[in-house]
Amino acid sequence: MNKDSKIYIAGHRGLVGSAIVKNLESKGYTNLVYKTHKELDLTSQIEVAKFFEDEKPEYVILAAAKVGGIVANNTYRGEFIYENLAIQNNVIHQSYVNGVKKLLFLGSTCIYPKEAPQPMPENCLLTSPLEYTNEPYAIAKIAGIKMCESYNLQYGTNFISVMPTNLYGPNDNFDLEKSHVLPALIRKIHCAKLLYEGREDEVAKELGIENIDEAKEYLEGFGVDASSVEIWGTGKPRREFLYSEDMADACVFLLENRDFGDTYEKDSKEVRNTHINIGTGVDISIKELAELIQKIIGFEGELKFNINKPDGTMVKLTDPSKLHSLGWKHKVELEDGIKTMYEWYLNSNIT
Repeated sequence: MNKDSKIYIAGHRGLVGSAIVKNLESKGYTNLVYKTHKELDLTSQIEVAKFFEDEKPEYVILAAAKVGGIVANNTYRGEFIYENLAIQNNVIHQSYVNGVKKLLFLGSTCIYPKEAPQPMPENCLLTSPLEYTNEPYAIAKIAGIKMCESYNLQYGTNFISVMPTNLYGPNDNFDLEKSHVLPALIRKIHCAKLLYEGREDEVAKELGIENIDEAKEYLEGFGVDASSVEIWGTGKPRREFLYSEDMADACVFLLENRDFGDTYEKDSKEVRNTHINIGTGVDISIKELAELIQKIIGFEGELKFNINKPDGTMVKLTDPSKLHSLGWKHKVELEDGIKTMYEWYLNSNIT
């Protein structure tokens, strides 16, 4: 890529897209194109076709997706599979039609089977059933991988698929009803600290709730009070976390230095599993994670693990050896990343 190459980032305001935009700008790329959902509905075949015809981007980063936690995935199953398939179909197909030089498609490690070997290598894809609760989302992402592979093989395109592990960082979602485990723990423990220190007015402002009693009642619904924070399950499940700006660096590295032909063995009779895991290869228990966040925030109360609530999958760890062999390895360790994320959160005025 040249510094003035026209690069379209779909989903530029999310955790993933915003980190990629920041990385590209820091490296001197000046011709970045992005549209809000109001400006461009990626589920609309007509709108996407017109956008590509008008803009003619040279490179495309597809980070746009309908995402959510376990409850949203399981509740809005039809929306998750339809919207994600529509977005992918439109953007990938129009990239082919309009001669895009390279496309980077971002998925998720939830594509792997529920009983996948640990750590999870790329070649365990489609070897056994998926986790039921996020099956529609995972199937959509698998379809995106196969669409990129198929267009590459039939049309000679240069589309690469990457599957990041659990991400965290600036612009994360801290909504207690919808956020993932790490940002949720940061907000819950931070609010508990404010209550512990008698700073109740700050808690109400933090949550955007004018009445202090209502704010406290809202937090109690999530197991948060002045003395303790409740965490679902035993705390024993282990998870891998990657700082979003590290993920962005890996994506830009692949765009700059690697092509589809680098993603599989040349003597393979069948070209499959060409996607690339982006992760650290290191995990941590939920209990250890909560204790680390507690230490960073400085909350002196108690962490209570509700063993009557489900644990979920006990281990979910990626095998990043393929990415390492392509020349990239993560730089930000978890404690440093959480410290930076917490500082961002304190200065972000999130409600």
